[in-house]
Amino acid sequence: MKRYIGRLLLGLGFGTLLLCAGGGWLAWQAVTAVPLELNPRGVVDFDIRPGLGLKGAAHEMARAGVGIEPWQFALLGRLAGRDRSIQAGSYEVGPGVTSWQLLEKLTAGDVTQTALVVVEGRTFRELRTQIDAHPDLRHDTAGLTDAEILHRIGATESHPEGLFFPDTYLFARQSSDLILYRRAYDAMARRLAAAWERRDPSVPYKSIREALIMASIVEKETGRAEDRGKVASVFVNRLRKGMPLQTDPTVIYGMGEKFDGNLRKRDLETDTPWNTYTRAGLPPTPIALPGMASLEAALNPPPSDFLYFVARGDGSSAFSRSLEEHNRAVAKYQLGRK
Repeated sequence: MKRYIGRLLLGLGFGTLLLCAGGGWLAWQAVTAVPLELNPRGVVDFDIRPGLGLKGAAHEMARAGVGIEPWQFALLGRLAGRDRSIQAGSYEVGPGVTSWQLLEKLTAGDVTQTALVVVEGRTFRELRTQIDAHPDLRHDTAGLTDAEILHRIGATESHPEGLFFPDTYLFARQSSDLILYRRAYDAMARRLAAAWERRDPSVPYKSIREALIMASIVEKETGRAEDRGKVASVFVNRLRKGMPLQTDPTVIYGMGEKFDGNLRKRDLETDTPWNTYTRAGLPPTPIALPGMASLEAALNPPPSDFLYFVARGDGSSAFSRSLEEHNRAVAKYQLGRK
């Protein structure tokens, strides 16, 4: 009996010794820099897909060039109680990173980010082309119609134009493009609602959507910040008087892919729902993505009695109160007459 107890104690002691040694070895592994197969940028990039888990993440890192033994990294994560906290996303690591730092990065979701710059004045068709071509997005909208995209992001509108706010959007590589559409849609909804609350109560819009349509026209009509408010005032004054807006960008939008860069007289006379020469009031939809400055100009135009404007040729506009004054400006700036 005594001999059996002695062997048991010896076994327990040896097991404890092995456990301590193993724990010490794992701790040393955790704080030792792992070897890396660096890319030309001096880092290692890897993507962790949703639902991959700790073991799958370890194998993904090893395939990408992170010099870890997947089973050791998985064991470290389990012992640390972090094996169920791995965050999907795109990551990058550089020289000196340890296994413990890798584990912290993955469980904190410390992902690398890339950007998409959505420029004011783009049409939805141009935005979609830009998003479709972005190499760091996962293209879940491939093959979807515009209406299906709107449905997928929870939009209630039937036409996508003007619904997405132009801004710089940061996102983890291989994020779904639907997430980006949703962020831009929500951003426009928030900013438009805030601008609507601050609007001049005298503006002649029947709805917040009409304000968005006007803002898109203002966006396309001028690139000069100092002219934006005056342009908005011209269109607001025309609406109040029941005059047609007669703005070329709406005609161009209605022409779609038929527009070849040259707007002709016959184009101004060809009726479409967006032709503001042949139809009174605002067009049925926005014609572009307006920025914040155009939203503010449309909803708070400065008081003026201007009814006309013409491009000077340098990006600015000449504003007129009467048709006679406007015709002189056209002769001077577009026909080259003195």
